[in-house]
Amino acid sequence: MCLSVRVRCGPAERIDQSSPDGQRGGATVLLLAMGLVLVLFGTFGAAITVAGMADQRAMVAADLGALAGAAQALDGDMTACASAADIVARNAGRMVGCHLGGLDVLVTVEVAFTPLPGLTRVATSTARAGPVRA
Repeated sequence: MCLSVRVRCGPAERIDQSSPDGQRGGATVLLLAMGLVLVLFGTFGAAITVAGMADQRAMVAADLGALAGAAQALDGDMTACASAADIVARNAGRMVGCHLGGLDVLVTVEVAFTPLPGLTRVATSTARAGPVRA
């Protein structure tokens, strides 16, 4: 039998190697590729979640700002919009529009967010508050 390094093996005694040198490490490369795909899906899933949360935050800031403005609607446009802007700023938003029409207050809010590093987006929401109509 041909097991020693010093003994020459004939063609019939040669040990069968089923994988040539070109295929060594193929499973490692495949595993690394699958890991990269999972990381990319996780990153984009997190980006989508951040965008949804920013949209919710913009809606909440607009709703609360409109309610605060409607509570001050009898005091005039400046007072109502100042009250709305204060509440919007406390909810990490930026008020881009405020309109008082009668006792109704219409507030538009923007919330900036970064879904991926180096990419900044803005979520916008509008809310109206005022007395209940029959």
